Amino acid sequence: MIHRDESLSAHEEIEKLEIALLLEGIYRYNGYDFRNYSFPSTRRRILSRMRGENQPSILALLDKVLHERKAMDRLLADFSVNVTEMFREPGFFLAFRRQMIPYLRSIPAIRIWHAGCSTGEEVYSMAIVLHEEGLYHKTMLYATDMNEQVLRLAERGVFPLHKMQLYTKNYFQSGGEEAFSNYYSVQESGVAFHSYLSENMMFSQHNLAVDHSFNEFHVIVCRNVLIYFNPILQRRVVQLFSESLVHAGFLCLGSKEGLLKTHAVSLEEWDAKEKIYRK
Repeated sequence: MIHRDESLSAHEEIEKLEIALLLEGIYRYNGYDFRNYSFPSTRRRILSRMRGENQPSILALLDKVLHERKAMDRLLADFSVNVTEMFREPGFFLAFRRQMIPYLRSIPAIRIWHAGCSTGEEVYSMAIVLHEEGLYHKTMLYATDMNEQVLRLAERGVFPLHKMQLYTKNYFQSGGEEAFSNYYSVQESGVAFHSYLSENMMFSQHNLAVDHSFNEFHVIVCRNVLIYFNPILQRRVVQLFSESLVHAGFLCLGSKEGLLKTHAVSLEEWDAKEKIYRK
């Protein structure tokens, strides 16, 4: 049931209702649940797609996406936020080297989950760090995203050449000391990272809004994803992460995120600056 907000105009109230109907339709039709995503962000994406599909209203957009698979795919792609880069926010990877690597050295088989991995740049960054620390041979990296298309890109491990200057800078700021170019070769299609870096990666589709835990992990990395969820979904996802961590495992969030007191059921702050928490 949708409750009327007296502070909204009639137009705003109708628009809010139409958005709710669209999100409910998507959920019932194919199981993607965006009903608890941040409303302002969701609204912007829906209105943009409405214009992109040349539809006069949100309800017209709903009718189109329910009857045209490609239109639905385009709308789902709009909801998938794919902003990432290698060694993004280098301070986090430096903290990972200094604070979490000593903990991981004592573990015989390491499991790390990258939730919302997008096109995979941060997963490959993690593989490089673990390789340099001599731990990659005993690590399995599980990389998930709700968007099947970006997962296919991530599995390829091919990234744009023009971004390598930025990625190299990030790498050195994150504590890297090797020649970054040793990890990739330049091809016509872009920069291909060497296959040994993806040997212990497993990419699979997973929707944080509706899917459950699938393993127990020593580290969960989900950076700058929760900012797109409302508090209800944030609580659900943080609880999922808490249940998915081993005792003394780490949860790593993005610089724009943090755990509200109501979220941190069994997690304590480990590094306030880099938003690292420990179970």
